[in-house]
Amino acid sequence: MIKKILKIIGLIVLGLILILGVYYLTERILSRMSAEQKVPAGDKNIVVYVLSNGVHTDIVFPVRNAQMDWSGTFPYRNNLKADSNYTYVGIGWGDKGFYLQTPEWKDLKASTAFIAATGMGETAIHVTYHQNLEEGELCFKHLINSSQYQAWVDYVLESLDRTADGKAILIPTDQQYGNSDAFYEARGAYSMFHSCNTWTNTGLKRANMPAGVWASFDKGILSHYEKLK
Repeated sequence: MIKKILKIIGLIVLGLILILGVYYLTERILSRMSAEQKVPAGDKNIVVYVLSNGVHTDIVFPVRNAQMDWSGTFPYRNNLKADSNYTYVGIGWGDKGFYLQTPEWKDLKASTAFIAATGMGETAIHVTYHQNLEEGELCFKHLINSSQYQAWVDYVLESLDRTADGKAILIPTDQQYGNSDAFYEARGAYSMFHSCNTWTNTGLKRANMPAGVWASFDKGILSHYEKLK
């Protein structure tokens, strides 16, 4: 009886390892395959950044320009430091529990991973204001035109859960990553097939920027910008 139980457990573990192996291999291939781009006409004079902290990716925009003032949607007063002298704002989407409890991979808990992977949790928008950004292994500058930027504005606002009068809903927490970030309620379900990085990759595709066919981790997304250096 014990041998039979152990055999069943062994088969389950082997099956899970096989599934995860196929998942990682598929992600690695598809995330590095370039999605089709049809860039609309227009001067590329808007600077954006594709940024990762090693786990989560953000798309970083100018705080304000003629098309959008992000400080109106995400007020400075919601940050720990209510400074208004920021140049850029980084925006990302993801599982609320994962965001608040896993700023780095070393902080990952099995319970958090399970809830996130199965889509049982809620989602959040993470907003971080920046003074300046420097390009590096996890930060890439890219120029886009007004049509591409509008696609991003629409995508972010569609992903944001808002009150009846259209305001973003702040998530009260003491788990900010610094003095210039805050979390807001979001729409959509997170799962192992639709992660924070899938959200970024989808936005990149909608804006006709370099992106993978499908991505779940940051490395695949960043690989498309490494090619442009």
